Amino acid sequence: MAGVEQGSWSENILDYFLNTEQIKTRDGAEILWYHAANSKLQMTEAIQSTAHMIEADVLLHGGDGSGEPIMAHPPETDSDITLKEWLNEVANTSKGIKLDFKSLASVNPSMKLLGEIKLRTPVWINADILPGPNGSHCAIDAKGFLETVTSHFPNVTLSLGWTTGWMNQKCNIGYSLEMMQEMAAICRDLTQPITFPVRAILVRQSVSELQWLLQQSNRYSLTIWTRKGDDYSVEDLLFIRNCFDKTRIFYDILEPQKSEFRKAIGLEMPP
Repeated sequence: MAGVEQGSWSENILDYFLNTEQIKTRDGAEILWYHAANSKLQMTEAIQSTAHMIEADVLLHGGDGSGEPIMAHPPETDSDITLKEWLNEVANTSKGIKLDFKSLASVNPSMKLLGEIKLRTPVWINADILPGPNGSHCAIDAKGFLETVTSHFPNVTLSLGWTTGWMNQKCNIGYSLEMMQEMAAICRDLTQPITFPVRAILVRQSVSELQWLLQQSNRYSLTIWTRKGDDYSVEDLLFIRNCFDKTRIFYDILEPQKSEFRKAIGLEMPP
């Protein structure tokens, strides 16, 4: 049976943050992110920050499938904050959340907790469900993930990505049309909003493929993400921005590019 789902969970986050007067325009670049709030300290920082959306990783304590959901990114298997504690912290704020699931076993108990907390702000549920450029094949099973999430929350916004890799000093291919077609086939019968997280260093060489994917449904968007140490420029971000509708692309990126990019497009960082 589906859990109690708030309307904001399936609402476009631009509409939500505009209606609550936290942003001024329908521009995905206006949304600020706090990435990897996987500890009590980071969660305190995230809540006190100017971020609109808080992203964190979920797995089961101990990594063996029997522990409770905690906030951690592999290879870590322990944390000083559980998902239940984390959700209770964010429940008293106006911030949206993106939960990135690192194992299929962690999804069902986490959905139960999410149903109990009843957040009234945006919720995105994320997993890498397909292998992408230079990516490993250990993606989360798409069928199991989608069935579990939608059995609890049939309308919650989904964030569905690809595993990726990057080889320094080598020619790194981007996302292929075959990868787009495989994702589109998985999403064809879904009815909720879906964002596709794509790695900044791989997007410039994949623009036409990603444009094709977004053409498949007006419910689709992109979220640009990056890993610490990734080598990409503000010019890359500006090129990407000019290739897509600004209402359909979000930027979960790190400093210094975050501030430089916002300055280049006329958006100052809030104090």
